[in-house]
Order: sequence, then structure tokens, then C-alpha cells
Amino acid sequence: MSKSAAVVKWSVVAAALEAAATGLVLFVRPSWFAWLVFAAEFSDAGSALGRLAAVALFGLALATWPMAAATDQLASSVRAMLCYNVLAAVYLLYVGISGQLTGILLWPAIALHAILSVLLGRAWLVMRDLERGEDFSI
Repeated sequence: MSKSAAVVKWSVVAAALEAAATGLVLFVRPSWFAWLVFAAEFSDAGSALGRLAAVALFGLALATWPMAAATDQLASSVRAMLCYNVLAAVYLLYVGISGQLTGILLWPAIALHAILSVLLGRAWLVMRDLERGEDFSI
């Protein structure tokens, strides 16, 4: 495995772990998640929806987890995690700027999703270059 491919795989694993960890907290204690990220309480319906979102995050993490010698699957994982992290960062930034729901972990969550977006964006560029036969180091 080239250095570039290893960086791509590491970026996907990091993003998948973040999604799984967020899903775990959201599933086990949606009220903690609401308080830490939004400084607010979930209603009963919000907690149920949060747990449903947690299941979707677990599915995303499993669907994007890199498999051995599966280059096409790795490219698909990069795209899926890139989309998830960009959209999560943008939405959370919108929530933070509106100023209504700002818990102690909102801004760190925005930063984490932004960092993962940059890493995955670079990984996507590496994957594109690998498909073209161009290899460069990051």
C-alpha cells in the first residue's frame, strides 16, 4: 500500500470512528448529547429521533469502514464520509451562528467536522490521482 493510500484509509477510519462514537453517545444518552452540543433538552420525540439518527450514524460508519484490498469501496467511503462531515459542519455552524442552541461541545464539534472534511477532501483528491495513475505524497 502506498503512502497516499494509507493516508486515505486513515482519514476514512478516523471519520468512521467519529461517526460511530457520536452515534453511541446519541443512542445511549440523547439527553447528554443535547446538553453537551446544544445546551438544550430533547423532547421525547427528539430523543426518539436522536436514537434513529444514531442508528443511521452506525450504518454510515459500518458502510464506510475500509475493507482489505477494496479500492473502489475505499473511494466510496471517502465520498460518503466527506459528504457527511461537510454537511454536519455546515449545519452545526448554522446552529452556532444563530446562537439559540450552543452547548459546550458545539464549537469543538464544528471544528472536528471541519478538520475531518479537510482530511477527507485531501483523501478524495489522492484517490482521484491514484485512479489516474498519479501518485504523490501528502
